Amino acid sequence: MSDGLNDARAMRVAEIMTDFRNLLHHLVQLRATPTAEEYYLDGYSLLRQCSSEAQAILQTPFSGSSGASSGDPEQERQQLKAIITDAAVRRFRCQRAYLLANAALRWVNARNSILRGQKPNASHLGAFQQADATLRTERLALTDAYVENTLRTQDAAQGKWLNEDPSLAQIQHIIMSRQ
Repeated sequence: MSDGLNDARAMRVAEIMTDFRNLLHHLVQLRATPTAEEYYLDGYSLLRQCSSEAQAILQTPFSGSSGASSGDPEQERQQLKAIITDAAVRRFRCQRAYLLANAALRWVNARNSILRGQKPNASHLGAFQQADATLRTERLALTDAYVENTLRTQDAAQGKWLNEDPSLAQIQHIIMSRQ
C-alpha cells in the first residue's frame, strides 16, 4: 500500500543527485602540479586519492532495483527508497572526498606561500612541518560523523525532506559492504 509520498521521494532523489553532481564537478576540477620531488608529499598524495575516489564513485554501479516503472505505487516507493539510499551514499562519499581535497588544497597553498617561488631548503623546514601538522589535524577532524553532519545541516537549513535519508550507520554499512 502506497503512502502518498512518492512525489516527495522523487524530489529528494533530484536534490541528492544535484548535490552529488555539484560535488563531483568541483572534485574533477582540482588540479595540482607538483614537481617530481613533491609528488609523494602528503597534500599532493591526498589530492590524487580524492580524485581516485571521485572516479571510483562514478564507476560504482547502481545498487538498487533496476526494473522499469510498472505504475504500481508500492513498487515505485520501494524503488525510490533504494535510489535515495544509493544516491545518499554516493553524495556522502563525494562530500568526504571534497572536504579532504579542500584540506589538501589549503596545504598546497600554505606550501606555496612558504616557498614564495624559491626552492625548498632547510630554512623552510619548520614551516613545512607546521603545514604538515595542520593537514594531519584537519584529516583527523573529518570524521564520518562530521561529514554526515555537514550534509544534514545543509539539507535541514534548506528545508529539505529528510525522512527517508539513510542514517550514518546505514551509510557506513553500505560503504563497507561495497569494499
